[in-house]
Amino acid sequence: MVDDTIIHSLINAIGPSSNDRILEIGPGLGAITLPLLKRVKQLEVIEIDRDLIARWQARNLDQLTIHQCDALRFDFRADVRIDADARPRRLVGNLPYNISTPLIFHLLDQAEAVQDMHFMLQKEVVDRLCADCGNRQYGRLAVMVQSRCQTQKLLEIPAESFSPAPKVTSAFVRLQPLSEPRVPATMQKLFAQLVQQAFAQPRKTIANNLREQLSADTLTKLEIDPSLRPQAISIEQLIRITQHIKDAGLD
Repeated sequence: MVDDTIIHSLINAIGPSSNDRILEIGPGLGAITLPLLKRVKQLEVIEIDRDLIARWQARNLDQLTIHQCDALRFDFRADVRIDADARPRRLVGNLPYNISTPLIFHLLDQAEAVQDMHFMLQKEVVDRLCADCGNRQYGRLAVMVQSRCQTQKLLEIPAESFSPAPKVTSAFVRLQPLSEPRVPATMQKLFAQLVQQAFAQPRKTIANNLREQLSADTLTKLEIDPSLRPQAISIEQLIRITQHIKDAGLD
C-alpha cells in the first residue's frame, strides 16, 4: 500500500489507543504496522514468511512481538485462558484472498478472545460479509459471521492505492463480536451444519435443500415459506429451524 491518505483513514478507522492489545496478521513491509507502532505501546504480528521476519527482526523494535506461524493455526485464546486479566486482542490485517474465509471461520471459533477485527479484503468478500437477507450476496458467509458479529463496511480502497496495482478493488471491514452469540453454544455445531446444507444449492428452494432434515409442511408450521430460496431466509428463521431440529431430536 502506497497511498498515505488511505493508510491514515485505515488507522483512524481502527482507532488504536496506546494500551490496546493489537495483533496484525501479515505485516508485510509495514504499511499499516509502522503507523500502528506510533500509536501503541506494544504490537504483535503474525508472519509466516522467513524473509519478512528477518527484516522485522533486524529493526530491533522492543515494542514488537513476532509470532512466526500460520495464522490459521494460531491459538488466539491461549494466554486468555492462562491469565484471567489478559485482554482480548484487536485484530488487524490485509488478508490474502485464498485464506480470508477459512481464517475468518477460525477466528469465529475463538471470538471470545477477540475484541474486534479490522480487515482489508477483496470488495466482493466484504460485500458478502455484510450482505442483508434478500441481497444476492447473502449466503453462508454472511449468516455465519453475522450470527457471531456485527459487520460494517468502512471504506473501499481503489487498486491504485497499491503498488503494483491489483486487478481488484479492496475494502476495509469491521467485525465486532457480539457480547452474546445469536446462536446458543449448544446449537452452534448443528446451526453450522444446517446453514451449509441450506445454501448448498442456492438456486433451489429452502424446502428442497433441507428435505432430508424436515418437510415443507414443517417449514410452514415454523412460519417459513418452503418455496423461498435460501437468500430470502433470515438468520432468525435459520435459528428457528435449528431449534426445531434439536428439540425434535432429528440431529
